[in-house]
Amino acid sequence: MIEIRSFRDLLRLLFIFFREFKLATCVTLIVILLGAFLLPAKYESNARLLVKPGRDTAVPLEISDRQAMVMPISQRDPIVDEERMLTGRPIVHEVAEHYLDVLANQPPPEWIWKRIKYEVKRFVGAIIDGVRTVFETLGIIEEQTDVERLARSLEKNFEVDHALGSSVMEIRFTWSDPDVARAIVESWIEIYQRQRTDALGRKSLFTFYEAQSAASALQIKSYKEQLLEKMEGLGAASITDRLEDLSERINILRGERFNTIRLISSSDSVLENTRKQLAGLPQEVITVRQIALNPAQQDLRRLLNQKRLERVDMLRTYTATAEPIQALDESIASLEKQIASEGDTVQSSEDRAPNTLSIHLQRVMLDETSNNRALRAQLAAQEAQLAELDEQRTEAMRVEPEVARLQRELDAAEKNYVLYTDSLEKSRIDRELDNSQISNIAVIEAATLNPARVFPKTLIMLLLALPFSVLVGLLVVYLCYLLDQRIHDGGLVEARFGLPLWTTLPELNNSSAQSSNAFAASVYRLYGFMPLKRIASEGLTLGLTSARHGEGVGFVLEQLRQLLEENDLNVRVGGAEQAQPGEIVLLDASALLASREAFVALRRADVIVLIVEARQSSIPVIQHVLSILTTAFGKVDGIIINRRRFEVPGRVLQAIDRLRGSF
Repeated sequence: MIEIRSFRDLLRLLFIFFREFKLATCVTLIVILLGAFLLPAKYESNARLLVKPGRDTAVPLEISDRQAMVMPISQRDPIVDEERMLTGRPIVHEVAEHYLDVLANQPPPEWIWKRIKYEVKRFVGAIIDGVRTVFETLGIIEEQTDVERLARSLEKNFEVDHALGSSVMEIRFTWSDPDVARAIVESWIEIYQRQRTDALGRKSLFTFYEAQSAASALQIKSYKEQLLEKMEGLGAASITDRLEDLSERINILRGERFNTIRLISSSDSVLENTRKQLAGLPQEVITVRQIALNPAQQDLRRLLNQKRLERVDMLRTYTATAEPIQALDESIASLEKQIASEGDTVQSSEDRAPNTLSIHLQRVMLDETSNNRALRAQLAAQEAQLAELDEQRTEAMRVEPEVARLQRELDAAEKNYVLYTDSLEKSRIDRELDNSQISNIAVIEAATLNPARVFPKTLIMLLLALPFSVLVGLLVVYLCYLLDQRIHDGGLVEARFGLPLWTTLPELNNSSAQSSNAFAASVYRLYGFMPLKRIASEGLTLGLTSARHGEGVGFVLEQLRQLLEENDLNVRVGGAEQAQPGEIVLLDASALLASREAFVALRRADVIVLIVEARQSSIPVIQHVLSILTTAFGKVDGIIINRRRFEVPGRVLQAIDRLRGSF
């Protein structure tokens, strides 16, 4: 437990774990140096293949022809398919079989250093083979042939990719020998092109499409013969035209029948009205009639005129209200009524003749009767024609599903025939291309011979060996700092344990006055924690304890005794008697976890102080001791850190001070 507050604390941390730092740095440096000189060299061979468009695969179902069933994916990258074929297991196995003997019987290198590495590699490989054989015998791993192991190694060292949107496949292959790497890449490309041609070849497609074209032609002929037979039975060239013609004729005939029924109704109405008119007409009519004035009316008018004359004469004698005048007025009014009731004229003679209107109506009735009979005959003929047309349409509709099925099959057969014919030409072209070993894969950069190794980079590893080793050492120091549970100083003691830190005693070193003065100052700090008033009035029993032996309880007790005596205090070490006023009793209760006498001694203590040895005591142990003391005595009054060591050498600090002063 170290509190990092400055660069000096970081230096302390480095020197605390300096042994681990040196070990990690040395091991990392040795591993890097051995790897730089002993790791097997890897050489890379590169090649580039161009995927040219223009040669599509002829298949029975083209996406462009059957869009209703297949939705094309616009984001698909066809180069990925070529990469999958190039790195496929069949090609890798064939390359492994082809070069197994060459790689196994490769002669050892001539150079001494390479010969040593070659022998080491063979030795390690023999050990690995022996271990593998044992594991295979025990059934721990599956048995593999040499071809499978070599194929796995080839597949691991072979890489192929392409840039986004590019049609160029970039091939990289690494191996321990540049010549072998180039030869393997060349063989790989050759085997890939041959197997790709064989896998995508159309040798059987031409025969397939030729047979399908002939079969489609026979189907078309059969369907046409069946359709011709059906159409001859219907007497039409097309079932659609036949149904349309029948529907049109039926519609026209139904319109004519409606007009005929309307005319018949009109004719019946005319005949009925004519009969009614004939029943109300006379058979004869007056042709000549002589008219004369009515003599009775004329006589009444002459009499009326005489009465009016008499009234005028009587008015000369009588007044208008006289009885003779009123009687005369009544006679005049009666005569006017009689005149009004009589006609003005009377028929004197007449001539009679047959009624021409009746004769005309009888003639019209005869014509309308014959027309009505003709319309009814026409309606019957139309009904018969409609029945015949309905039968013909029913027959056509009964045959129509079969004809439609034949027509659909004929259309499908004709479409298939067109597709098969087009694909037949494509397959013929593809067959000739396959026979000529022509494909859309072009080698734009052959396998290269790169004598410069890609791994290991010895110079870079040598340059980075020391810095990287130091970084690894510092990382180990940091990990040790995270895992370290020891107490090195009193920086975090009070915050961690909740107890006051009385003092931190540095490790006593009499070689310098500075270290002696620091120790004396730390010891003198204990005097500040002494309750002097209580000592003077009641006395004090101070118990010093520790978790185990050797943490310096006796040493601290002796230093504290000397300090108190130098300050004119009465000090007594041990004893069973209680402290007297003005007296301090110091109790030695070391090794609390191992000695039962420590508990007996601490029962008489008024103040309990725990001694902790720096760099030896750990946090869990101290927590355990504190929990025991708290449970047994209910309190712990303080902690003293003993033998605290400042790990940074003085010469390093002096060098840092000189460097700081130079700036």
